[in-house]
Amino acid sequence: MTLQLIEVYIPDKHFESIDGKLKQCDYQSYWVSNESEERMLVRILVNTSEVEEILNYLEEVSNVVEGFETLLIPVQTYLAKNTIHEETKAEEKQEEKDEEKAKLLRASRHELINAVEKNSVITLNYSLLILLSAIVATVGIIKDSEAVVIGAMVIAPMIGPVIAIAFSAILGDYKLLGKSVCTSFYGVAIVLVISIAFGYFTELGMTNDQYLDRTKVTLIDIPLGVASGAAGALAFLNRLSGNLVGVMVAVALLPPSVAMGMSIGDGSMGAAYGAFLLVTVNIMSILLAAVTIFSISGIRPVRWEAVKRANVSRPLAIVFVIIIVLILALVILEGQNVI
Repeated sequence: MTLQLIEVYIPDKHFESIDGKLKQCDYQSYWVSNESEERMLVRILVNTSEVEEILNYLEEVSNVVEGFETLLIPVQTYLAKNTIHEETKAEEKQEEKDEEKAKLLRASRHELINAVEKNSVITLNYSLLILLSAIVATVGIIKDSEAVVIGAMVIAPMIGPVIAIAFSAILGDYKLLGKSVCTSFYGVAIVLVISIAFGYFTELGMTNDQYLDRTKVTLIDIPLGVASGAAGALAFLNRLSGNLVGVMVAVALLPPSVAMGMSIGDGSMGAAYGAFLLVTVNIMSILLAAVTIFSISGIRPVRWEAVKRANVSRPLAIVFVIIIVLILALVILEGQNVI
């Protein structure tokens, strides 16, 4: 059983009504103390599955009450007399409730939104990791070293912005969607600049398998992208470490981007087109899987205008990505027929 602590700072004049509402929620423990002469502090220890419902209510209250603040704190350990004796029974009961509430277990919407906002911002750390991974991947392809290419994919933070695109599309948050798209393009642009420079100044690596495999695209690459996107989305929903899953997403994005840049630098436009098609297929397949997973998980906004916008954005996003994937599949088939 995973627990989280919600701290709520409530102005005195609103305390009675809000306190009564909060006590109706399912909680493990509930504490009230005087924070100051004007505010009361309520601490609620709840199961992770109950967090989103409580935060949704507190979010609505915070829009109309001045001086109202809420903090969400992860709990590593909680020991009490009743928890030691009733832990097994509580876990069984919680599993039944979780199955009723959602098809996919996930962190609260508020935690996920905070993570998405971080992933959609261009930072120095993100820029440096993309730069270093691009250099390592390009050198790995030139040396025809699979181990070096895998090392580059380990450090490439390419999963964050792509997952952020899918998540913001589900919520209908177009401002966040735009930031996520820009961050994703920014990362790919850095990879292209580095690989174009290598391709222009050297002809090494243009005939080995590591390069040639990333300049060809087949229908089998679509399931690879879908699997990568699904794994990335599930890891994100459960707030798991994205390093290992990020490698799978980087497999679909980093080496083909490097191959495209090397081809452009070398003037091999045919190979560049194949690599570009592979990158596009992988991105759209990842987005298709991620949008589908997020939709199934029950990610929804709270405010009425946001709900209305999301109800339009969600099906449009899924339909748009499916159409693009189908078009790309037809282009791949047409290219194979020509060959």
